[in-house]
Amino acid sequence: MDVVHAQSISTRRLTAAALVPVGLAAAVLAVISPIGYWAGQYIWVRAIQDLLLCFAAPMLIAYGVRSWLAGRLAKHAFRPTAWSRISPVAAAAAFNLSCLVWHVPSFFDAVPASVGAQLAEQALYLGTGIWFWVQIFCPHPGPWQSPLRRLGLLTATLATWTVLGMALVFSSNAFYPAYVNSRHHAMTVLDDQQVGGAVLWMGMMPFFVSVGVLLLTAWLNEEDSGNPAVAGAPVRKRAWGWAARSGLR
Repeated sequence: MDVVHAQSISTRRLTAAALVPVGLAAAVLAVISPIGYWAGQYIWVRAIQDLLLCFAAPMLIAYGVRSWLAGRLAKHAFRPTAWSRISPVAAAAAFNLSCLVWHVPSFFDAVPASVGAQLAEQALYLGTGIWFWVQIFCPHPGPWQSPLRRLGLLTATLATWTVLGMALVFSSNAFYPAYVNSRHHAMTVLDDQQVGGAVLWMGMMPFFVSVGVLLLTAWLNEEDSGNPAVAGAPVRKRAWGWAARSGLR
């Protein structure tokens, strides 16, 4: 049975590791493909590129290295440190801040006109995305190992992207003048911007929902297991609602 169990673990790790090149391929697809070209012409295609660089590619890479990270943490018996306590929060802040900053009109409009700005945006999206999703899938030992706390970080990130998508969808003004070009025949730049906001808003939902379900399942499993080392809290003896009295059985 031990051999079968070891083989099963090895198979799962190999399957997870195979996701890393798939994630890298998704990142390359977002940059070197028609998506990369048309992202400089249409805002809604730029939104698809953002979803690939912020969610699809980094999530696949982070989940692919999850088994390796878990084994390394268990092998070296890492203990909670000050960095492990703030790293998930720092990762979430960096990920959300990079998203918001690059959607500021001056930065957003600079990307189609500058290769340097384009590379900087793509590197920040992918880098902070991998950092953030690694913290969600396999955090270092510490308080953020709790699935419920990681779900809180996920919810805060969902709120950030929802606000961004809503701002683009419901705006009555075009934010990005650099996208005013001759290609906008069937739709105006404002229509393009609103469609792009809808792509961001609705497109990120499947990613958040799927990871949220995984975290909720992990939390429920910890609650059912009753393992104090896993649940992160000591087991307390349950006290009766009333004190026992002599003569009562």
